[in-house]
Amino acid sequence: MPIVLPRWLLAFALIAIFESVSPLSSAQGPSNKPESGASLLSPSAANYRGLTSAQQEQRAPEAEEAKVQYPPQLLAELARLRDAALVSDYAYRQLRHLTNNIGPRPSGSAQAQHPVQYVAAELRRLGLEVRLVKAMVPHWVRGRETAELVEYPGQAPGTTQKIVLTALGNSTATPPEGLTAEVIVVQSFEQLKALGRERVAGKIVLFNDAYDKRLAAQGDAGSAYGQAVVYRTQGAKFAAPLGAVASLIRSVGSADFRLPHTGLSDPAGIPAGAVSAEDADLIAQLLTEGPVQMHLTLTPQKLPDVESYNVVGDLKGSEHPEQVVIVSGHLDSWDLGTGAIDDGAGVAVAMATAELLHELHLRPKRTIRVIAWMDEERGGSGSDAYTKELGAEFPNYVAAIESDSGAGHPSGFHASVSRAALPFLVPVSEVLRSIGATVMRRSAEPGGGADITAMSKTGVPAFGLLQDTRTYFHYHHTAADTLDKIVPRELAENAAAMSVLAYALANIPQTLPR
Repeated sequence: MPIVLPRWLLAFALIAIFESVSPLSSAQGPSNKPESGASLLSPSAANYRGLTSAQQEQRAPEAEEAKVQYPPQLLAELARLRDAALVSDYAYRQLRHLTNNIGPRPSGSAQAQHPVQYVAAELRRLGLEVRLVKAMVPHWVRGRETAELVEYPGQAPGTTQKIVLTALGNSTATPPEGLTAEVIVVQSFEQLKALGRERVAGKIVLFNDAYDKRLAAQGDAGSAYGQAVVYRTQGAKFAAPLGAVASLIRSVGSADFRLPHTGLSDPAGIPAGAVSAEDADLIAQLLTEGPVQMHLTLTPQKLPDVESYNVVGDLKGSEHPEQVVIVSGHLDSWDLGTGAIDDGAGVAVAMATAELLHELHLRPKRTIRVIAWMDEERGGSGSDAYTKELGAEFPNYVAAIESDSGAGHPSGFHASVSRAALPFLVPVSEVLRSIGATVMRRSAEPGGGADITAMSKTGVPAFGLLQDTRTYFHYHHTAADTLDKIVPRELAENAAAMSVLAYALANIPQTLPR
């Protein structure tokens, strides 16, 4: 005789599928990827954060009662979207153009300005109403960056050892001829503070905190990044008051390819750089044998801010045009590579959402808005400008989605939503089951991505693609962030996931509970 599960038990099981108490995966853009100086938050039990046990118990029956059935036509359209995305090369072609044809896109540069017009023209071609939201963005340019060990134990007469490094964003410059100083290595801010000014003044401080590769290999690359990135953002600010002449960090990355990883550093009036992991180990080992002197040359410049733009394209809703679902990625990148995984892929996937709806002649009931954000990497001035200009609209936003963790296989979404919203998302999981994107990892904290966090803080449901980031931090913020790191099939899966979620939220009869 067949076993029939009670309806309440089936509902509870479905809800359980969508919730996890494991840490959030990588990279929220500053929920996943903080670039403005804030350290990464890595909650370990985010599902119930902020709720008392009594509140949790009260919400469970509400979630059971809120089971949602999508109309058959909507389910059929979502399946068509998924299947069309998987056979389309549109996202890859757009990403190829952004990376290979345009190249690195640091904010304030000509290469960041040019794709604004390119993306705007492409969205207009797809039938979207396009506007540019102005933002004043920082313009920091990299100069010469060299380092060598000039005195160290066991040194062959008349020789030096090259150190592979790069300047961190916002770094000030050394004198044009460079500076020479003794290097000291510390593992933490506490250890630096314990040394005191007497032992730090006049020296180059190297923070040698290693990225936790084991944690990343277990699928929690974001937490590994968050633990180490604080030395990048804050290292110079801790070293400068103690009289250090420069601050260096061990590169925040998961692979030892002798690649330095750049990224934002809070300005502190002293040069700041990142050395490769191998060179950090070299210096630390030599210091066990005796003093080490380095000659360091970094010549970056902080130029005046530049007028730039977020690209905003609307596919107007047929019934509720004032209600908005956002799909987005950030257009700017660092300057060492061509910004394929960070974050040309996110822009290409958001553009693909519009292209798929155009090709399939699907008209959402609510407006789907494509945004290519500017200046996520250098401080978020694009998102700030958007919030200042359009923040009054946020109460009408149904949801915001951002892709900013590369283009690895998507297993679903990390979601800053109420628990009561989860049953509304079950059909999305079912549509995406064939590509393995069934997870909805919930947090009560604002998030989804750096550029949509301000919306999330006002209660807008926010989603970030939950991508495989096990190798993301191999290449993140390095010269190796290039198109060849993209697997076309996985990029297409990301386009399928984003477009299905966006179209579902733009068409379900009731908006998500906040």
